[in-house]
Amino acid sequence: MDDRPIGVFDSGFGGLTVARAIIDLLPNENLVYIGDTGRYPYGPRPLDEVRGFARQITAKLVHEHEVKMVVVACNTAAAAGLDQLTQTVEVPVLSVI
Repeated sequence: MDDRPIGVFDSGFGGLTVARAIIDLLPNENLVYIGDTGRYPYGPRPLDEVRGFARQITAKLVHEHEVKMVVVACNTAAAAGLDQLTQTVEVPVLSVI
């Protein structure tokens, strides 16, 4: 069994509903949640900038928190960079948005 946590991120606090759903569905899993409130909102920012934020946060989750999976709970980040993340990160990356 892989006891590493699942990483979840959003540009703010909205992704907490996603985290809550994961906890409800997978009660034996641990989670690491990053809400990027310092750079919120992502919506009006250029897509390249949002992609950079998504790469930074994903790298932090993978390398510092050693997550087994990353859930992108931010619609803007998923639209801007999900394809790139799935191709460059060594753990599964998915979006529920």
